[in-house]
Amino acid sequence: MDVIFDPSRQTAPGGQGAGAGAGDLIKDGDQRSFMQDVVNGSRDTPVLVDFWATWCGPCKQLTPTLEKVVKAAQGRVKLVKINIDKNRQLVQQLAQMGLPLQSVPTVVGFVKGQIADLFQGALPEGEVKKFVENLLKMAGGSLPGADLLAEAKAAVEQGDHQAALELFAALVQQEPENPEAFAGLARALMALGEEEQAQEVIDQVPDKIREHAEIVSVRSALQLAAEGRKAREKLGEFERRLAADADDHAARIDLAVALNAMGERAKAVDALMEAIRRDRAWNDEAARKQLLKFFEAWGFDDPATLAGRRKLSTLLFR
Repeated sequence: MDVIFDPSRQTAPGGQGAGAGAGDLIKDGDQRSFMQDVVNGSRDTPVLVDFWATWCGPCKQLTPTLEKVVKAAQGRVKLVKINIDKNRQLVQQLAQMGLPLQSVPTVVGFVKGQIADLFQGALPEGEVKKFVENLLKMAGGSLPGADLLAEAKAAVEQGDHQAALELFAALVQQEPENPEAFAGLARALMALGEEEQAQEVIDQVPDKIREHAEIVSVRSALQLAAEGRKAREKLGEFERRLAADADDHAARIDLAVALNAMGERAKAVDALMEAIRRDRAWNDEAARKQLLKFFEAWGFDDPATLAGRRKLSTLLFR
């Protein structure tokens, strides 16, 4: 299988060249064009207004971030930049309307001709993205990435891992700091038997999201898959050892690892539950820790995890 994700081939957010269509999405505004560009314009498409000044250091940090997020939204939101020093009359009018611009940068979101939300200061990209997502929700829409993620998850539920692979890969290209995109891409590769490529994807995860729960979960799943392959080769040995000695806890834990590798999650849980029931403290609670590792690898919302947690809770707190 060809490598799906290659950071060196990333395009600008949204899959288009840097600045493609930017003239329609991002423009400089003033007091003469404000009504047309912002108030009237927001009746069709949400508009961000970036109030800035040449002397403002944080403005120079925020504006490129705003432009990046707006381009990634692929036309679902627009940006109008207004220099407050050149538009004093507009600033005064907005203050009279209850929008005093006491500091810059100030970003105001307009939806359907009305002020919907605002923030001040140079927020990081993730927070700006959340602001835009909320603005789009108010307008009844969503970011393209949210649509891609929903499609990818639907493909996973339908068992179409190839389609999920392509959708998650597109999302990674579009949002290179999205942990769900990286995790989904790696899991799709694992489902298609491409564990080495899945490991390569996880190795390429940006440091900023490396310890995110989704990434940690996939890392655990890859480790368990490797352990499981070795355990499956000795499945008969573990069963014989348990037949000879039901308190061979090491064999029972290894059996659970093998069962998990075979897709028998419920049986893997039951094997570890039996080990815990027989001797919870054995080897520093090794059976319980192995069970928690399963939960981490499967994902905390996975049906097998939820069922296993209920069983563990019942056993420990009865």
